[in-house]
Amino acid sequence: MRLQAVVYRALNPVWVADPLSGEGARRHGGRFNPKGMAALYCTLDPVTAIREVSQIGQPLQPTILVSFQADIEPIFDATNPQALQARGLTAASLAANDWRAQMAAGGEAPTQTLARTLAAEGYAGLLAPSYARLAPPQARNLVLWRWTAETLRLIDDEARLSPKD
Repeated sequence: MRLQAVVYRALNPVWVADPLSGEGARRHGGRFNPKGMAALYCTLDPVTAIREVSQIGQPLQPTILVSFQADIEPIFDATNPQALQARGLTAASLAANDWRAQMAAGGEAPTQTLARTLAAEGYAGLLAPSYARLAPPQARNLVLWRWTAETLRLIDDEARLSPKD
């Protein structure tokens, strides 16, 4: 599928100079990317972005909220039960919270294996439900493994993120 939408990302201020880096996810890994694989975690609404960044139950740390105009494809629709079933997965397996423990044990979670496989097949990313605490059922995440400044254009018309003299 092709995704054309405004998407949101809650950034650690460390990455504000390069909101398209994906480096933090590459270093630490995430639900949909193993360590060593860059990823950009975005959402389809700003409230979900804030929920995602504070989802492990800690108080909200300093965060920069940015938005992008996305026009990117192909995107795997992980909200489609038939698409998941064709990959040997279910909605429950995507939602499993043991992916961090599997990484800590030196392994790879099924969601990370899915990401690696989809990226190797040429997918730019996937659309998935948000698993953040208090996220409503319709909340969606967009996780990207391939993007450019053209396919994901930072919305900063007033140059607020540009260095000031």
